[in-house]
Amino acid sequence: MTVRVLLADDQPLIRAALRMVIADAPGLEVAGEAGTGADAVRLTRELGPDVVVMDLRMPGMDGVEATRRITEAGGGARVVVLTTFDDDENVYGALRAGAAGFLVKDMALDDILSAVRVVAAGDALIAPAVTRRLIAAFAARPRARPEHRALSVITEREREVLTLIGRGRSNAEIAAELFITPATVKAHVTRLLVKLAARDRVQLVIIAYETGLAP
Repeated sequence: MTVRVLLADDQPLIRAALRMVIADAPGLEVAGEAGTGADAVRLTRELGPDVVVMDLRMPGMDGVEATRRITEAGGGARVVVLTTFDDDENVYGALRAGAAGFLVKDMALDDILSAVRVVAAGDALIAPAVTRRLIAAFAARPRARPEHRALSVITEREREVLTLIGRGRSNAEIAAELFITPATVKAHVTRLLVKLAARDRVQLVIIAYETGLAP
């Protein structure tokens, strides 16, 4: 099955670079291109891509609002935010808006392609640099660290897994740290998604931060 990708970035050079590398990647194709957030929303509705690679800083409607509208429309397209990182202040807002992945523009193109495939398969992915930014942002703001409504029903092992998810660990890294198998980690993640009513791994990261599990 071919994954159809919509590129949303106001910089033609960025779109051209992504278009060329996607054209040569097996199983991926460019469904269309958008230079504004409004165009990204419209083309997502018209073209029905599987994944939208979204810049945050665009004229008019920004990437956060475009992400919110695309995810709320419920068409099945999943949004991967591709940010310059240093000057983007809307990372957390885009996560709240429903982004399923966060990448930085200085990542290797092969890593970006891998991330698109991961998100298209229904998983979520956050670049380690973005995870560190989120941690820094949460550390800088006072919070009461309230208990999530369902946090009290998860097991101690699930709490450990959630903590490590919040720190940006992959399933393999969690397995190594907790001395369990990757399959066991995957099972814990699945149960966490159900118990915490989370849409995907990204929302688990947010819950870990908001409840203070990820210091």
